[in-house]
Amino acid sequence: MPSFDIVSEIDRIELKNAVDNANRELDSRFDFRGVEARIELKEFTVTLLSESDFQVQQLYDIFSNHCAKRNLSMAGTESPQDLTHSGKTYSTTVTFKQGIDQPLAKQIVKLIKDSKLKVQASIQGDKVRVSGKKRDDLQQTMALLRESDIELPLQYENFRD
Repeated sequence: MPSFDIVSEIDRIELKNAVDNANRELDSRFDFRGVEARIELKEFTVTLLSESDFQVQQLYDIFSNHCAKRNLSMAGTESPQDLTHSGKTYSTTVTFKQGIDQPLAKQIVKLIKDSKLKVQASIQGDKVRVSGKKRDDLQQTMALLRESDIELPLQYENFRD
């Protein structure tokens, strides 16, 4: 029976490359000369640090542009609205979500069931497995999910025929 998995994963290497390229651009920017400003990566959390709140916003813009070039979606990130002020620096963190959490998985399964496609969807940990009799039904399910208003970037893997 044909099946595929719906996952939401961030490529760690692409994220590291985006941070490295953003830091490289930061070193060459004239408005950041002589200013303590940096972008740091730890696991899937990116810390933006600078001397003023306006510069932290600029760092966020630089970083998001480099993520877009690397096909990393900023839609599935958690970022606090207010900046943290510590000593003479302002900072904020951007956390990339890994996996599909339970409420979102239930929303995906409900969306698939409401579409009346002849497929079955089941939650398997942090991914959703979709199986059906025809390959065309699975492809219609993928198209349905791409057009939906789910805020998390989804990938489709493990397609079996």
